[in-house]
Amino acid sequence: MAEAVRLSFEAGHRITLTKTVTDQDVRDFARLSGDTQGFHVDDEAARQSRFGQRIAHGTLAIGFISAVLGTRLPAPHESVSYLSQTAKFHRPMYIGDTITVIVEVTKVDHRRRLAVLTTVCTNQRQEIVLRGEATVLVDPFPYLHAAPGRASERTVQHGNNVERNAHVCP
Repeated sequence: MAEAVRLSFEAGHRITLTKTVTDQDVRDFARLSGDTQGFHVDDEAARQSRFGQRIAHGTLAIGFISAVLGTRLPAPHESVSYLSQTAKFHRPMYIGDTITVIVEVTKVDHRRRLAVLTTVCTNQRQEIVLRGEATVLVDPFPYLHAAPGRASERTVQHGNNVERNAHVCP
């Protein structure tokens, strides 16, 4: 069996991202997702809701987590693909809230190139907005795509070492 290529991070690695939720973020997300519920896009409807004002989509917070996983977790020679995400929403995100995403690696399987991470989003008052767990697959990057059933060769450079793997795409 070939030796596992080590991922660029280990358990305990922690990454954060801070983002202020804007009216435009919420409107863009509503347009892209099709979720145009009144408490997201209509001030009057939101005032009459249990929230009393407009709120951001909960899945926008998951989008912030995805940004961390895709752009801040991997090294330049890696790419990350989401396999799963659990999420428990503790409170709404309001327009104007400053959200801090905290992602911490809890488990790494170098052989299978998998990582499990805790995911937490807090607001500017350090109140938890979302808590969950993500599982990701980490591939070498850049990589070649080949048509299913066709052989391809993948070349990955690690420092001065070059690794070539021939494989058949599923």
